[in-house]
Amino acid sequence: MVVKARQRIGSASYSPAVLAVLYQAFDKAWDEVAPTVSKRPAAIEAARQRLANIILSLAKRDSSDAELIKKQAVQMFHRPRAN
Repeated sequence: MVVKARQRIGSASYSPAVLAVLYQAFDKAWDEVAPTVSKRPAAIEAARQRLANIILSLAKRDSSDAELIKKQAVQMFHRPRAN
C-alpha cells in the first residue's frame, strides 16, 4: 500500500505543534523542488515520498523552525544519492 507523503508525516509520533511545523516545511520545500520533478504521476509521488522521508529525518521532538527544516530538506533533496 502506498502511503501519501503528508499522511506519512502525520503518522509520525510528534506533538501537533511539531507536526504543523513539519507540514509547513514539507509544503514550502515541495513548492521549491516540484518544478525540478518529472510530470509523470509516479515520479511526482516518488519525489514527494522522498521529500517526506527527508523532512522526517530532520525532525526533532522540539522542531519549531519550518524555514530551517525546509532549507535543509531542499539541499538534501538535490544532493546526489549514493548508489
